[in-house]
Amino acid sequence: MRVTVPKQSLKQLLRWSQRGLFACAVAMLGYCAFVVVDTRVFQERESRTLQRLLEDQHAVSADSPLAKLLSPPAIPPAAATSGLIGRIEIARLGLSVMVIEGDDGRTLRRAAGHVPGTALPGQLGNVGITAHRDTFFRPLRYIQMDDVITLTTLQGEYRYRVVSTKVVSPEDVEVLDSTGGEVLTLVTCYPFYFVGAAPSRFIVRAERVTDILVFKDRKAT
Repeated sequence: MRVTVPKQSLKQLLRWSQRGLFACAVAMLGYCAFVVVDTRVFQERESRTLQRLLEDQHAVSADSPLAKLLSPPAIPPAAATSGLIGRIEIARLGLSVMVIEGDDGRTLRRAAGHVPGTALPGQLGNVGITAHRDTFFRPLRYIQMDDVITLTTLQGEYRYRVVSTKVVSPEDVEVLDSTGGEVLTLVTCYPFYFVGAAPSRFIVRAERVTDILVFKDRKAT
């Protein structure tokens, strides 16, 4: 038995299908534009906030009576509860991104995230920072041994030297374990150009160094 469809109905169906696909395309483009703009605005706002707070700290000289009166006995490491951790930079790669506490989807869409439960800059232990491979941490595909990573926080500027890179499975969370000393671990998905949910994780491990060592090594290169 042959079923026939009126040409008028077929044309109408095709017309509505085209309109539906066009509406979906517009919605997807609109969402992408929103994500790009929201991320940029967030990064600029947090960068200005960090810069303003740093300038406020420098405005009061450490030798003035007012500074001695207002300054606490000791300044703790970057407080995760405040949300803003600082800025991470790798000058050779042109990487510069604000770091926020948390590793949830919304945080990683707008910034690099400090992994909860790991050490904070200035503390002994392993500072874990993660970001998406297709946005903020894409430059890590060109990372090299001895690259210098700088973390700028309200408590100071911390420099780390890359000592190793490796690819692990998502279940290998021991890469964030503390092994003594001050260590920084960067985590992103791998491969960098994989379409969809990446099957592996790219790990960059760096150890904290002094300004003197950084200066000498830069001079040598």
